[in-house]
Amino acid sequence: MDDDPTLRNALQRLLRSVSLDSEDYASCTEFLKAAKPDVPSCLLLDVRLPGISGLEFQSQLIALGIDIPVIFMTGYGDIPMSVQAMKAGAVDFLPKPFRDQDLLDAVNAAIEKDIARRESQASSQLLLRRFEGLTDRERQVMQLVTTGLLNKQVAFELGLSEITIKLHRASVMRKMDASSLADLVKMSEKLAGVGLPSARLPGNS
Repeated sequence: MDDDPTLRNALQRLLRSVSLDSEDYASCTEFLKAAKPDVPSCLLLDVRLPGISGLEFQSQLIALGIDIPVIFMTGYGDIPMSVQAMKAGAVDFLPKPFRDQDLLDAVNAAIEKDIARRESQASSQLLLRRFEGLTDRERQVMQLVTTGLLNKQVAFELGLSEITIKLHRASVMRKMDASSLADLVKMSEKLAGVGLPSARLPGNS
């Protein structure tokens, strides 16, 4: 995104030369209104734009929940400005004029970052769907066994027999597609980071 059409055209030609599709925008408003393809991507963003600075727009994207890697371009950058951009998650901060290869390297790094984010997000969603497929009792058993309690201790907590706990535990392992208790613990930790649904223990209000 840049208000200089000559630079936008040059960047599009460069990206096409390495088989990368691109769209150009003259302003932040134009970018926000445009339909965006749901594919790994990044945003080339000039620091100085009409109406709002690139750094301010970066903050606005974060506030709007638009998670796209940003690469800043500027002919007026300084160290504090670059530090602010990088702390807010920018992939790179390129001073103009920059070498074509430097830009392409930054774009490749940004796209790889977006691919990793999308894969992690998809993995988390799959994990959450599996957890939501558990019964309330299975969720209780999972939450207790992943804290390190033995089957007999879980049985005591829930007022059930140890045999029943073993059956629930086996069902949890199968439904969560966990190969071991350590695997299940990792899943539980990941779920906690994405909003693990709760399952109350008997007697808790």
